[in-house]
Formats: sequence, structure tokens, C-alpha cells
Amino acid sequence: MDQLIPIVNKLQGAFGDVGMVAKIDLPQIAVVGAQSSGKSSVLESLVGKDFLPRGSGIVTRRPLILQLLNLPKDSEPYGEFFHKPSVKFTEFWRIREEIVNATDDEAGAGKAISRKPIQLKIHSPHVLNLTLVDLPGITKVAVGDQPADVDVQIRDLVMEYITQKNCIILAVSAANHDLANSDALAIAREVDPAGDRTVGVLTKLDLMDKGTDAMDVLMGKVVPLKRGYIGVVNRGQQDILEKKDIGSALKAEEEFIAGHPKYCRIAGRMGTPYLGKMLNAILLQHIREVLPELKAKVHDLIAHTSTVLRQLGDNEIAVMSSGGLLLNLLTRYSNSVVATIDGSKSDSITKTELTGGARINFIFTQAFGPYIMSMKPCEGLTDEHIRTAIDNAKGPRSALFIPEQAFEMLVRQQVSRLEEPCLKCCDHVFDELVKICEQAEKELIQYPQLRTRVNEQVVKLLREYMNPLRDFICNLIKIELAYINTNHPHFYGGGAVFGQMTPQ
Repeated sequence: MDQLIPIVNKLQGAFGDVGMVAKIDLPQIAVVGAQSSGKSSVLESLVGKDFLPRGSGIVTRRPLILQLLNLPKDSEPYGEFFHKPSVKFTEFWRIREEIVNATDDEAGAGKAISRKPIQLKIHSPHVLNLTLVDLPGITKVAVGDQPADVDVQIRDLVMEYITQKNCIILAVSAANHDLANSDALAIAREVDPAGDRTVGVLTKLDLMDKGTDAMDVLMGKVVPLKRGYIGVVNRGQQDILEKKDIGSALKAEEEFIAGHPKYCRIAGRMGTPYLGKMLNAILLQHIREVLPELKAKVHDLIAHTSTVLRQLGDNEIAVMSSGGLLLNLLTRYSNSVVATIDGSKSDSITKTELTGGARINFIFTQAFGPYIMSMKPCEGLTDEHIRTAIDNAKGPRSALFIPEQAFEMLVRQQVSRLEEPCLKCCDHVFDELVKICEQAEKELIQYPQLRTRVNEQVVKLLREYMNPLRDFICNLIKIELAYINTNHPHFYGGGAVFGQMTPQ
């Protein structure tokens, strides 16, 4: 079972490479606390080395996923960054510099926050197998050059991790502050109100006022947690300035707890070494509990990814030149468009709706054609309109016969009504062709930039063809308006009318 944590670490590294660390919900321990609560000191004590950046204000500006892996005794400790896999950092001050540089590269040299995590793996004989996520310290007020909404940014980032049900929350609080106002416990309670997956850590026990102690908190009488509290004593700022090493700090912690009149009674459940052992046991137990669900989730992701890879096609890049590959892709795209229009593409045939060429045929035969035939030639004309047109055509004179100009004016008015439905039909066919081309874009799904450019060019080409077509339709209507052919067989001329009236 000791190999469970390294296996989860490998999964974490794999998902981190594709930006899914915060989405896969792997078992891990998120370290949460207010600024200056002692989070960094706790982590350094667990590792046994000084390796984290220090300073005033926001120091941790990116999540730090810290994987601790135990080495055999007498092995030399070293660190590895996932973004620099070929470099081993045996000097831990260089790890600190790399964290600062990686943070500045991603979030800028100011005080901005980035969600992209830094992944660091530390191999050492002095650590237990653990996976910890160091999150930015919770703050309430922006100071100096910090972003105005830095409190919201940090809160959202912390919530992104601790809302995952497989995340153990390590809530770090300073013992010399009122626990009721602890930011770490407050935000942990929002996502874990029962305290099932929250571990409390009390720092700065040695800085409490004389005559006071944290026994009630450590015994769970103030804010109960099912996993309890662990008290630790870390190096103070003066110790850090005097370059007091972690080993000496751990020895001083042990002496403080053993010499305290009350803490000595629970000395076996306090201190950094016990914290490391407890976190290791909790993480192992948690992994065992969620392993079946995690295994099923990984298999589902593998199946989904395999399906996507199959859709991307075979490995054409390795066997074809760039020009040949481009020609092949465009040929497949154009063949897909033609097949969709012809109806010969089997995967485009559905039972629920018309698609492709069938939809275009429907537009012409079931929408445009019947609408044109349903138009009434004299719609919109009344006897008053006709009488007014005749009077206007006569001018100041009294005419014996109906003026031809009035007739032609009324006919042109009715013929011009055909222009709008014809242009609408053109627009509908254009929209359908664009949809057909978008459906064919799955042939280019593995090349998003090429797909975007092809779509832009195809739509541009269709518009270039549509504009002359609209002009052609308008010109046809103008031709009909330019000359009223009264000799057409369907036109009832004066002679035909007289012939019909004679038998009567």
C-alpha cells in the first residue's frame, strides 16, 4: 500500500501536463491558511529544508503541488520541477529561486495571482510519501500594489481545490489568535461543515501569552473536527534571520512540548514528526477509500480520449508531406460537402430532420414554390386603387378608352412583389450551405486553425457567389417590369375579351 501515493503522484503529473490537475479530483492535501499563519514553516518542517520563498504580503501567488517521496537512508535529497524534468536541484536555495522565477514568468513580477500550478517533486530520506498543495494565503484587504480584488481571486482559487470531495483540507491557524476568527477554518467549514476531511494545525504555540494555552482547541472543545488538531512549533522570524536549521528547530519543538506543563500530557500527538505521520496515514486511507471510484473515472477518461483520438484519424503527419497532407485534408473536406448535398453520406442521414441536399430541395419545392403559387395576382388592389390609377393616367383629359399606362403601372406593381420571396429563398439556401460546410469541418477537427481558416474562406466564397445571384434575380424582375408582353397566350387581350362576349 506504500506505493499508492507515488502512483497518485504519477497521475497528478500526467494530468498536470494537460492542465487537468484541479479537474480530475485526485486525493491530495490542500494547505489553507491566512497570510503569516505559518503555512510555509509547516511545509518546510515536513520537508526538513528551507526551500519556499519568504517575504511580506503575498508570497505564494501560484498553487504549489508538492510531492514528497521517501528515499533510502543516506540518500542525497533533491528536487525536480515538472516544467524542468531534466534538471535535479540538489541545492534547495535554487529551488526557492526557481519557484520565484516560475511565478514571475506566469503571474508577472507584481502581486497578481495565477491558477496554473507549479509542480515540485522532492526526494528525501527525511520525508514520508505525501502530496500537498500549498495555496496562497487568505487575505481580506489589498495593500500596496496588490490587485484590488486579490481577496476574491485567492478565495476562488482556494475554493477550486477544497471543494473537491477527494481533497483533505489542512487548515493552518495561529494559536496566538482567536480560533473563532480563523480564516482557514471558516473557509473549510463552507465546503466541509461536518469536519470529515479537515485536519487542524495550530502553529505558534510558543508565542501565546503567558498563562494561556491551546489545550481546549487541541482537545476539540472550541471548534470540533473529526480528524482533530495537531500543535506544532516552527521557527520564528528571528530564527530564520539567524539561519537556524530545520533540524535544530525540530529539536527545540520537541523540548518545548515536553517541557510544557500541559502539552507534555499529549506530546505523542503533537509536533511536526507526528503531523507528517498522521498526514501520510490519512492520505493512504483516503486513497484506499476512493481508489475504486478513481479507477473508474480514469478508465472513463481513457475511453473518451481514445474515442477522440479515433476521430482525429490515423497518423498522417508521420507519412505525408505538409503539402500532401493539406491537399488530402481539403479533398476529404470537399468530398464530405458534396456527399452531404448528394445524400450519399451515410452518417448525415437521420430520421428526425431533413439535412443537406434534401433540405435545399425542401426549400425550393415545399417552401418557395408553393408560396409563389399561393400569391394572388390582384392581392392589395381594390377597385378604388384601379379607378384612381386610371384617373391619374388620363390627366386633364376625358378618355374614351382605358389608358394603357394605368394598366402597365398596376401590373408592374404586382410583378415587383415577386422580388422579396426570391431573395429570401436565396438567403435560406445560403444558410443551408453554410450548415453543410460546418458539418464537414469534422474532417479537420484535429487542426483547429486550419478549420477556422477554411470556414472563413468558404463562407467568404459563398457570399461572393451569392451577391451576383441576388443581382441576377433583381435583374430578372427588372426585365419583366421593363416590358409587359400583352401577346402572351395567357393574357386576355381586347380581341379575346370581345370573342368571349360575342356568344353571350
